[in-house]
Parts: sequence; C-alpha cells; structure tokens
Amino acid sequence: MAIYKDVLDTIHMLEKENLDIRTTTMGISLLDCFDRDHRKAARSVYDKITRQARDLVKTADQVGDEYGIQIVNKRISVTPIALAGASGLEEWMLYAKALDDAAKAVGVDIIGGFSALVQKGCTRSDESFIEAIPHALAETDSLCSSINLGSTKSGINFDAVARMGPMIKETAYLTRDNNSFGCAKFVAFANAVEDNPFMAGAFHGVGETDTVINVGVSGPGVVKTALEGMEGATVDEMAETIKQTAFKITRAGQLIGREVSRRLDVPFGILDLSLAPTPAIGDSVAEILEVMGLEHCGAHGSTAALAMLTDAVKKGGIMASGSVGGLSGAFIPVSEDNRMIAAAQSGCLTFDKLEAMTSVCSVGLDMIAIPGDTPAETISAMLADEAAIGVINNKTTAVRVIPAYGCKAGDMVDWGGLFGSSPVMEVNSFDSSGFIGRGGRIPAPVHSFKN
Repeated sequence: MAIYKDVLDTIHMLEKENLDIRTTTMGISLLDCFDRDHRKAARSVYDKITRQARDLVKTADQVGDEYGIQIVNKRISVTPIALAGASGLEEWMLYAKALDDAAKAVGVDIIGGFSALVQKGCTRSDESFIEAIPHALAETDSLCSSINLGSTKSGINFDAVARMGPMIKETAYLTRDNNSFGCAKFVAFANAVEDNPFMAGAFHGVGETDTVINVGVSGPGVVKTALEGMEGATVDEMAETIKQTAFKITRAGQLIGREVSRRLDVPFGILDLSLAPTPAIGDSVAEILEVMGLEHCGAHGSTAALAMLTDAVKKGGIMASGSVGGLSGAFIPVSEDNRMIAAAQSGCLTFDKLEAMTSVCSVGLDMIAIPGDTPAETISAMLADEAAIGVINNKTTAVRVIPAYGCKAGDMVDWGGLFGSSPVMEVNSFDSSGFIGRGGRIPAPVHSFKN
C-alpha cells in the first residue's frame, strides 16, 4: 500500500505546485512501412500511425481525469525517417506531410522522428534529408526534427556539424514571420537516446518494440516547495529531500503511465523523470537553484547546485521505478522558465554560463534565442562545443537555438504556450569559421574503447 500513500501525498500537492504528467508519448516503429515507392510508403506511414494511435488522446485524458493528474501533452515518436532512404526534397516532403497529417488526425500535440542518425557519417540520402529539414519544419505544424551528430563510441561527425549552421539559418528565414519558430522544433544531439518522450528530440529507436508508451513526468514546483522550509540545511540534507520528493513524483508517473499502457494494450516503456519547467510562475528549475541560496540562476555556484539537483532527481527516480529512462534529470530551457528569463535579462545568466551548466543537466543548450545575424559557422561551433561535452563525458547533450530573424541581443521574442518567450541572448562575436570549415570527424575519446 506504500505506493498508493506516496501517490496520494503527491496528488495533495498538485494544485499549488504544478505537478503534472508532461507527456504521454507513443513510440511507433515504421520499419515495416518503408518502400522504394515513396508515395506508397508515405501512405503506409499515415495509415499505421492513425491506426495505432487512434485512441491515445482519449485514453490519456480519461486516465488523467480519473486519477486527478493532468496529462498535459499527448505525443507520438516514430522511427527516424531518414531510414526511408528517399533521394530528394519532394520525396522527403511526402513523409513530412504524412507525419503532420497523421498527428492532426489522431489529435496529438506534436509528432517527432523526422530525424537522422549521422554520428559516424552521412549517406547521400542523409545529405538530401538534411537539406529538406527547413522546408519540412516551415510547411508543417506539428512536426519536430532532430539529428544525432556524435556519440562517445563514434566521435563527432564534423562534416554534419558544419551543415547544421546553414540549415538552422535557413529554417529561421523560412519561418521568419513567426519569430523563426521552425528552429524551436529542431534539436541537434550527441548521444541521443532511443526512448526519449520529450520533444523536439523524441524518436522511436530501431531497437524498440513495434509500439510502446513512454511517459515524461515533471514537477519543479514540488521540489521547490519541499526545499523552501530548509533554511540552514546542508547541501546533503537538501539532496536527500530532493531524492525523496523525486521518489513520490516517479511513483505517481509510473502509476499513470502503466494505466494508459494497459488500456491501450501497448507495452510500457520508460518513465522519464525530468524537471521540465514551463512559463507558469512557480514551475521553474531556476527558482529551485535560487531557493538553494543563489541570488540568481547563473551566479557562481549554479553549476554545482544544478549537478546536485540532477543527481538527486535521478537517484529518487531509480529508487521508485525499474523503468526510469529517457533524459531523466533537469532541463534548463531559457524560454520555458520564467526565472531563467529574468536571470538572462539581468545579465546574470549568460550564454557561456549556460554552456557550463549543460555539463551536468539532462540535455543541453535548450530554447535559446540568439541574434538573427549570428553567422552559420558560429551556430555550428555552438553545436560542436555541446557535442564535445556529451561525447567526452558520455552523456546526452543537445542544442536548440533560435536565430530570431531580424532580432538583436536584448530583444524579446514570444512563441506562446509551452514554448514561452525569450530574451535574445548575446553570443561570442569572434570567428569560428576556420575551425568549422575543416570538416572530417573528431575521433572517439580514449575511454570509448570498451567491449
């Protein structure tokens, strides 16, 4: 009965502390849909998604209503579409529109998996796929895209890194009428995981079963409230409180996820316990760091505080469930966290400090608006730095930056909803093009050689 007591304790905190099931994501394998006839394959993609996910939204809403825990987003992830092996823009757009149309037909918020895995090299099909990404993001509503550029086992595909800057800039231009929002739907990874339920980087790994339910739980407000009464506590005492709080949150998420899975008759995959903020007041990861004693997120000590938070969250999750996976830890997306926005506006939180913090957070540089005239090579260099952090430290890292067309440092851009708004952050203006232009592949680090 202990699990139900933990769930009831957690439900008691729902209204005041912004605990929610951030997403229920159905992963769907499309490997049996691909065909040399890409029109036929795109139809098969649409048919399979709409067949498998037809009851996802209805079931998730029913379970959320019955248990009193809101499931905020219902999403779909699919097999990386680059595996379809198309050869040109027209064929890739068939898949992009099939995915977008299927998402609308079943009523999910977002669909991910317009993705490619190029950590060791690009095929000619991958190269044409990368060229198609800006058009796919500009001409669809629900579609998200990702590229895995490196891994600890393979090193970093520097040729692909160099392609990313111009591709992101083109996406920003094609979606300039909406503050370059297309870039908010694209993320570049190192060490991408195959069971991630969070967007924009979710895809259904080729090692996964045919269909699966992955759940993402978030509760920054719950953790913040648990720490507020701990004035004078040591850091290890705070870590223990965070761990115990994460345990309760994980129990609640697992109960909901398994119930959705049971009703849909789809295997339960993983529970991702990631403290993922929203623009709502009190639902902030930065605010947790401030409750710990920092004047502002970004002050010296922020990396240490975030490291402790991320580790304690993971430990609590692992204690509560044998199915913890995805990107569990803490996200630091600037536009989606009202206290991070305030810290950036005050000058306390800089781009370089954010990069340092990504060495210990769940993912990386996330939802950061940068000046629209930032050179493509500089953007590629940002991705190279972040990939290096991930590859050397054997962790997942990612970059989701938005070069807001026509905007300069200090301006504000607004995308609404969970994507929020963001100050345009200043970036280093010195030239990186000589390095990025070298191409090739950064070799795997020495500690990758394990068998």
